Amino acid sequence: MEFQAETLSSPSGASLAWRRLAAQGEARATVQIHHGLSEHAARYERFARHLAGRGFNVVAHDHRGHGATTADDAPAGVFASSKGWAAVIDDAQAVETAARQHFGTLPHIVFGHSMGGVIAMNHAQERKGEIAGLAVWNANLALGSRANLMRTVLGIEGLFKKATAPSTWMDALAFKAWGKQVKDARTDFDWLSRIPDEVDAYINDPLCGAPASISLWRDFIELVERGSDENRTRMMRLDLPIHMAAGGEDPATDKGEAMDTLKARLYNARFIDATMRFDPKGRHETLNDEGYEQAMDDFANWAERVAAQAG
Repeated sequence: MEFQAETLSSPSGASLAWRRLAAQGEARATVQIHHGLSEHAARYERFARHLAGRGFNVVAHDHRGHGATTADDAPAGVFASSKGWAAVIDDAQAVETAARQHFGTLPHIVFGHSMGGVIAMNHAQERKGEIAGLAVWNANLALGSRANLMRTVLGIEGLFKKATAPSTWMDALAFKAWGKQVKDARTDFDWLSRIPDEVDAYINDPLCGAPASISLWRDFIELVERGSDENRTRMMRLDLPIHMAAGGEDPATDKGEAMDTLKARLYNARFIDATMRFDPKGRHETLNDEGYEQAMDDFANWAERVAAQAG
């Protein structure tokens, strides 16, 4: 069972580093994973192997500007020279198409963590009724008025730097600020997990932790606003199973409040199958935090139900 990166050409012009893992035994469905900001798909190997053991094919790729994915207009920390948000969604759909070609016409479930959850929501909106289930974990789709503040900060910083340069101001307002919210923190990244070894693995990974560019943050804001747009959300099937996960000590989601807002938004839009997994002491990376074994099982149990319903 391998989870090694291969190259997939995307219509966006990117050479995507994507990974596949076949289900053990008869496959129930295919799960497509979207990773978060300043990380990469290889970090989800444990999750992928768990899902394969439960009968799911798994695919994942490094987003533009991350990991081993390359594109002429996407150096490290950059989605694209223009409309990077659109290129990222084109890539997501290219991976879905490749997965269907490789594994056949099985139910397709889209999973995303953090920034990947924002991408997963956009992916599902674009595909409307063509996916079987959507999982949005530890994502903030509730920026509200902060979106304008972030744009202002990025605009001022952009007066002194190229759009492709790392945004030190947003890094201070995001990653560094989140690190300061953890009491008695051992490192600046303890907000990710309560498990020291998991935090150290992230810190020591050369493909993790680098500040995102000014342009990528602008694209991220666009993805959040599109992902939270009520009209776009209503274009999805109202019976689409949606699974959420949040941690009560996750500063990146306002200690889970952003996920509560998403759940309420889905309820108000009349979605009939939206469920939430909540760990009151959980930090940002549910899949790398205390209780990750149960979290993986909880997702697999939900995915089994989704696959059975999709028939």
